[in-house]
Amino acid sequence: MTMEENIDERDDMQIDAHSLGNQQLNQFSFDYLKVYYGKLFPYADIFRWMSYGNEGKHPACDESFFSRREFSFTLENDVYLRFQSFKGATDLENSIKEKCPHKIDIGPVYNVDPSRRHAYAQGGNNVFMPVERELIFDIDITEYDDVRYCCSGSDICLDCWPLMAVAIKVMDTVLRDDFGFNHILWVYSGRRGVHCWVCDGRARRLSNEQRSSIADYFHVYKGGENSLKKASLTGPVLHPVLGRAYKDVLIEYFEKKLMQKQRLFSFEERYQKILDIIPDKSVASEIHEKWQARRSSTSEEGRWDQLKSILQSGKHKALRRCVEEIVFTYTYPRLDMEVSKHMNHLLKAPFCVHPKTGRVCVPIDPNQCEDFDPTSVPTLSMLIEELNAGGLQMDTKNGELERTSLAQPIRFFRSSFLQPLMKSCKEEMESAYNAKIQQSGKSSFNW
Repeated sequence: MTMEENIDERDDMQIDAHSLGNQQLNQFSFDYLKVYYGKLFPYADIFRWMSYGNEGKHPACDESFFSRREFSFTLENDVYLRFQSFKGATDLENSIKEKCPHKIDIGPVYNVDPSRRHAYAQGGNNVFMPVERELIFDIDITEYDDVRYCCSGSDICLDCWPLMAVAIKVMDTVLRDDFGFNHILWVYSGRRGVHCWVCDGRARRLSNEQRSSIADYFHVYKGGENSLKKASLTGPVLHPVLGRAYKDVLIEYFEKKLMQKQRLFSFEERYQKILDIIPDKSVASEIHEKWQARRSSTSEEGRWDQLKSILQSGKHKALRRCVEEIVFTYTYPRLDMEVSKHMNHLLKAPFCVHPKTGRVCVPIDPNQCEDFDPTSVPTLSMLIEELNAGGLQMDTKNGELERTSLAQPIRFFRSSFLQPLMKSCKEEMESAYNAKIQQSGKSSFNW
């Protein structure tokens, strides 16, 4: 029996979640992954998305578009395969089922088929280069370790998730209102952060310089482990974009969520970090002494109100921005800037499974991101148990999907992101084609 035949036969068998070593609920498993790729992974949806309307029969379709997209696979034992390319949805599906990658990353669309790049290079013609790529952002919870106390490193919980929700809310508003982008996909990374895909045609065709400018537009957090003041706010008043973020999102999340969940003013070592942001050390010392004198009688809200009152009083005009800087330091999005600045960066595909947690990388509704629970995201073993609950034998794959907790995230992906995107792509394609025909007609007439 060949390996492929063996895999196909196992797809028709019921997988006993307990027979695979009594694994924990979120355990990553090669056997689980085989079933997932065989029955649940949305190949057709990924293909439609990555084709951007070029899979149809419209005369303006670029038949080579999808085949020039780079995919990379990380296999078992960290075997890394870059510059994978596929002719269509079936080719993509067959390769993923055969190789069973632990991780799938998506790269740019190149000027030539990336899997044949060496042949083109030997011909001495075009230089192998990316020509199109979504504008992407990567936000990692580990970048907030200096302002969260519930978790550290790759761990994430409902107490520190508000930091990710803030980033989504602030950035989604800026991308839509300031840059006019409409087709934005937010995805949970499966472990410790969120990814953003901006998929409008204008965004996909941005140059590296333009991408850098947009990334810099968000750049407030200075970082640096030894830097006490990590938010750089220049000028006499906040930039309108920052002012909107502060008023509409940051201050509320800081006061209503982060302050209580992280108990920022309950312990001296925590509120001392806040006081260290104040440049006038005599004022910081004055506030510290007041808090120490009333250690047991002052609430967290009381200490914060007292700090605001002192810093924003007429007595300390030079320190009025300190309240804003504290809030920005603790809440403003902290981006991996390099990911956004260059077209050739890879980013993990939605609906892949994180090998450390077994969790599926599901989309996030930016309008409901504060209610998203990273601890309840579907895991491989959860999906296998759900399939087993109704039996694996079904007439259609959609029937199997509907019995699992992955059904709702895929429905959201299709209805809220993919369908509007496809409608926009077809309209853009039709408009460009008509303009070309009209221009061609004018040229012929002039001749």
